[in-house]
Amino acid sequence: QVQLVESGGGLVQPGGSMRLSCATSGSILNIYAMRWYRQAPGKESELVAFVTCGGKANCVDSLKSRYTISRDSTTVYLQMNSLEPEDTAVYYCNAHRDWPVNDYWGKGTLVTVSS
Repeated sequence: QVQLVESGGGLVQPGGSMRLSCATSGSILNIYAMRWYRQAPGKESELVAFVTCGGKANCVDSLKSRYTISRDSTTVYLQMNSLEPEDTAVYYCNAHRDWPVNDYWGKGTLVTVSS
């Protein structure tokens, strides 16, 4: 079955950088919209970045100036810079299709920003 496997999380000091990875198949990346969400303790899930079209030339966007989303043939990345304690959360990779409606979710990777 389809798998989305996040990696790259861990402990980082404030002001540091981290790159998350979401590994999946090329067919998923070309058909589905790819999105990164995060969920902090006690808070609702928040969309932070997304890829809206497939192929090597992507339509991408980030909702936070310190975050950058990118992709290659098998993986979607989230580059995070100047991290703050408020960035602490579980980060999830999501693949979404509008018609027929379908979603796949990874299990998440924990990012902890603390000194």
